Amino acid sequence: MGVTEPRIDPRIALAVAVLAVSTSAILVRWSAAAASVAAFYRVLLTTALLAPLALGRHRAAFGRLSRRDVLAAAATGVALAVHFAAWFESLAWTSVAASVTLVQCQPLFVAVGAWALLDERVTRGTTAGILVAIGGIVVMSVGELVGGGAIGPRPLYGNALALVGGVMAAGYVLAGRSLRQRFPLIPYVTVVYGVAAVCLLGFVVASGHPVTGYPPREWALFFAMAVGPGVFGHTVLNWALAHVESSMVSVSLLGEPVGSALLALLLLAEIPGPSTVAGGVVVLVGIGVVARSRAVGAAPAD
Repeated sequence: MGVTEPRIDPRIALAVAVLAVSTSAILVRWSAAAASVAAFYRVLLTTALLAPLALGRHRAAFGRLSRRDVLAAAATGVALAVHFAAWFESLAWTSVAASVTLVQCQPLFVAVGAWALLDERVTRGTTAGILVAIGGIVVMSVGELVGGGAIGPRPLYGNALALVGGVMAAGYVLAGRSLRQRFPLIPYVTVVYGVAAVCLLGFVVASGHPVTGYPPREWALFFAMAVGPGVFGHTVLNWALAHVESSMVSVSLLGEPVGSALLALLLLAEIPGPSTVAGGVVVLVGIGVVARSRAVGAAPAD
């Protein structure tokens, strides 16, 4: 199934998506619900908003999907569920700036995964970028603990969870780039989000958290997570993956830590310490080097 020329500039779509996902960490922090509950309802409500469109306008597309594609999309949904569960939980233990920066380390894991699983050559630029980013992670995670200015009750634990979320996001992006070349957007995200919602419901039940009984304020936050970061964030990113390289999407997402940190400063009065700022800048530089190196390496020869 070919991909037609987009009617909307993908760069504009990416800008909208980055602005939307930048609000996610703030909405999670405002919610009093358990992290797995907030993640479950974000994905469930996003699925509910898109399912009527999928079944109404794209019903025939489901019949054209191969079993292999459906299974791959389902596996992508599992990765997305773990990504959300780990990242949402990380926000309870470390700062917004650190959590969002570390979860966006997925280009590093994409590069390593492509080398380990796909036998892709790792360039010197990619290696240098990975080493730079690792240095920034060390500064961010250890520096403030030494200086006594860390934000959050268990910053190292929260940072580790954010990195797990980044690993899962890498699998999500890689699979999405491949599947979206032949998988229509709305059926694709409906399958992925639906599977993720089922997995997250399992996390909620296994953790013993109540599934219902939340006050109106929580439902409003769940809905805001679904509409903003869900529909206008992740869904628009999935649309863009059919029209631009995954490396460009990865680089664009470097705007999320900046946007989230600014919103945390304005709305949560959360001022990141000097080590978080310095380490975060180094991490973003390393990620940018990796993404740029992979984009150059993937460019066709003249």
